[in-house]
Amino acid sequence: MNIQGQAALVTGGGSGLGEATARELARLGAKVAVLDLNMDNAQRVAQDIGGIAVPCNVSDPDSMQQAIETAAAAHGPARILMQIAGIGSAKRVVGKDGNAAPLEDFAKVINVNLIGTYNAARLFAAACAKLAPLAQDGQSDGARGVMVFTASVAAFDGQVGQQAYSASKAGVAGMTLPMARDLAQHGIRVCTIAPGLFATPLLKSLPEPVQQSLAASIPFPARLGKPSEFAELACHIVSNDHLNGEVIRLDGALRMAPR
Repeated sequence: MNIQGQAALVTGGGSGLGEATARELARLGAKVAVLDLNMDNAQRVAQDIGGIAVPCNVSDPDSMQQAIETAAAAHGPARILMQIAGIGSAKRVVGKDGNAAPLEDFAKVINVNLIGTYNAARLFAAACAKLAPLAQDGQSDGARGVMVFTASVAAFDGQVGQQAYSASKAGVAGMTLPMARDLAQHGIRVCTIAPGLFATPLLKSLPEPVQQSLAASIPFPARLGKPSEFAELACHIVSNDHLNGEVIRLDGALRMAPR
């Protein structure tokens, strides 16, 4: 798909990997809707890239549907969904006090990261499936849209305390292929990126020695990933019509240690 001129939705677009992806899409000529719970961040990014800021809670059906409709009213129906919104968590199953971890903590992460991803995907796909197939050079292969999800290397080698986060991201990775197969009839591709350690605001807030230690654990290049590298891969997936149903690790050959 040629990104130029297409309407795109970026959830979690107000910061970190989402912000970098929104900026790269705009650089390539997309009309970008920055979807985020934090409207200050969303408006800052949208203003910089000539897009629009839209409030959105990906795990809430009404909020997500309204965001899709608001973006469509401004830019036309979206053919690109970058689903990047998510939260983290670290809770041992049995705490130092001997008590079991609160179930609501696990449920919250699953609700945002996994159910939120599915919610955004199902509503985007339903709208996208109604669009006419794209034509290129006067011909069409039936392509209508592309979705890129965000998992994590924690889906495959999660660390101590990452039960909820790892489970949620493994779920995203696990539904990528069946969803791609499901939506093939509608000409909608689905891929997932599983990033490793990236220089997001969260990681950059850690003390410098901690950042350096994390970077040193990456085989090559021995540095934190750049959000721009995530964004470039996300946009390449959109542009490469034969990428479908795939989960791509973006981690410098990192394999996480138990702790």
